[in-house]
Amino acid sequence: MNKESIGVGLDIGTTKIVAMIGKKNEYGKLEILGVGKSKSLGVHRGVVNNITQTIQSIQQAILEAENNSGYKINDVVVGIAGQHIRSIQHSDYISRKNPEEVIGEYDIEQLTCQVQNLSMLPGEEIIHALPQEFKIDGQSEILEPVGMYGARVESSFHIVVGQAASIRNLGRCVKNAGLELTGLTLEPLASSDAVLSEEEKEAGVALIDIGGGTTDLAVFKNGVIRHTAVIPFGGNVITEDIKEGCSIIEKQAELLKTRFGSAWPGENKDNEIVSIPGLRGREPKEISLKNLSKIIHARVVEIIEQVYAEIKLYGHDESKKKLIAGIVLTGGGSQLQHIKQLVEYITGMDTRIGYPNEHLAGNSSEELSSPLYATSVGLVMESLRNQTNSATPFIEMKTPEPVAVIAPEPVVENPVEDVVVEDLKPTPTPTVLKESQERKKKYDFNNLLGKIKEFLDNVE
Repeated sequence: MNKESIGVGLDIGTTKIVAMIGKKNEYGKLEILGVGKSKSLGVHRGVVNNITQTIQSIQQAILEAENNSGYKINDVVVGIAGQHIRSIQHSDYISRKNPEEVIGEYDIEQLTCQVQNLSMLPGEEIIHALPQEFKIDGQSEILEPVGMYGARVESSFHIVVGQAASIRNLGRCVKNAGLELTGLTLEPLASSDAVLSEEEKEAGVALIDIGGGTTDLAVFKNGVIRHTAVIPFGGNVITEDIKEGCSIIEKQAELLKTRFGSAWPGENKDNEIVSIPGLRGREPKEISLKNLSKIIHARVVEIIEQVYAEIKLYGHDESKKKLIAGIVLTGGGSQLQHIKQLVEYITGMDTRIGYPNEHLAGNSSEELSSPLYATSVGLVMESLRNQTNSATPFIEMKTPEPVAVIAPEPVVENPVEDVVVEDLKPTPTPTVLKESQERKKKYDFNNLLGKIKEFLDNVE
């Protein structure tokens, strides 16, 4: 009997860390088994700057997800973002020894591995090498080369590059939290899996994921990723501006932004005022909602203009590269009031808010359908594609214990005492028991080796 595939995604963001466990139901939809969420400490603009605090935050989120789901998490797919991420276009080719053989997956893997060995700037590492169109013996615009004939296979690649030190720090945090890292995915790619349809990717669409520390961009056209970028500004910068502009503490600024904030100042009347309690018995502070909206508007315009510059850099103005499906906003920042209208006003492109509910099972809670969880849902989907059993039910883990440790003693002792000594050789039962004992010893020894290896890894 095949075990069901369980996927686990870990979104290490600037404001929150989310661990999500899920599996596919009989209709192919994603069923969320458990979610754990913790305040992100030690991450700044998508980059780890305090290992200890990040490990603690990861462990807290993992523990909550395990308690909610009844599953023990073994390995995770992690999302990566940060201002160190950049993307480049590169073309490469391979010459095949036997052009009479059909092109197979092996040839594509060989070409991709060749690109992975591309020399980068000092301290940089390739995160993704994503093939776009292929060219076979001069015939261009081939999207699926497998099964065709040809001597020379060429492809253009979209290569995502990041700082090696930042990637290793992220990996170390996951490992020290007691988890195995099975995949590293660029966060806007994960979000795009969760909120974009194949039709949108085909027509041309720009996904803007407004997070706490960064704003991520992914541009798709003809079903293929064309451009990615990470802008080092997000919701936290807006909160910081409110804090400075209104002379209040960060907690109050965040509450003001989420409850009363708007990206369009014209929506608020001059006499709309919110009162904030003073610190330590001081007089309450009155803040005009129009002024609050002006502060938010100024920063959001700056973020959107930077993203729009990246969309123009891709070549949106060219007729062949036009993004017919417009813009999809997701992430926590997309929940800001009137941000959709502001983005349409600045870019002149059709805009909608992206929710991950299209891929979620019908019984999922309303909270999980929030744009806040778009990246987490995308990471679980990526983990399921790896076809690994990333989490084990606690019940399954508990059942082998009495069998492996307690059961052998009575089973082995009784036959040895009851059976006559001369009958011991011809009777097959003790031999089977002996082999069973040896297997159990090996099992225990392998467990011990695994624990020693884990201990040594942690020491390193």
